[in-house]
Amino acid sequence: MKFSSITKALAVLSAAALAAGCAGPKDRYYTLAAISEATAPASTLQSAPLFIEMAPVALPERLARPQMVVRKDAPGAEVRVLEQHRWASSFENELRDALAAGVAGRTGAVDVTKGGRPASQPVWRIAVQVRQFDAVEDQRVDTAMTWTLRRVDRDAALSCSWSASEKAGAGIDALAVGAQRLARRAADAIGDQVLALQASASAACIR
Repeated sequence: MKFSSITKALAVLSAAALAAGCAGPKDRYYTLAAISEATAPASTLQSAPLFIEMAPVALPERLARPQMVVRKDAPGAEVRVLEQHRWASSFENELRDALAAGVAGRTGAVDVTKGGRPASQPVWRIAVQVRQFDAVEDQRVDTAMTWTLRRVDRDAALSCSWSASEKAGAGIDALAVGAQRLARRAADAIGDQVLALQASASAACIR
């Protein structure tokens, strides 16, 4: 009887050890949304309500996934898809939400991307195409994108190109923070362009 109890106890301990050994690393989730959205300076606030609508972001197929995609800063075409490091939603949705919130914060506009715009109010429609959004391990995050701005009550539209890099420290967490900062810079640039066009329909792209 005593031997049987010892055998059972050893079996339980062995099963627990096996389960612990089989457990893989935990998934980590990141967001591109800034922790706090800065409000627009008083000088940029509009006397009349300003509305923005962000179209779905177009991007390369390799980025259209929740997993983070990284590459090394070395010759070659290899990239890594990190199964244990993911965005909180698909990357295109994360970027769209971050850009919409950032532009709204920069301009003092109302974000009606998901509905709620009064029928009588003109809205700025923003379409973004990402050509590059590369996370380089232990180095930086690079992006290149174009956006088209159109107000629904005007025939003309303006398309602008923008590129930037953001330094990142060692580790995947640092890359995620760098990507977040870069998304915020893109939102600021788009917001500034919206304000310029709101003031003058003939405004050129801001460099």
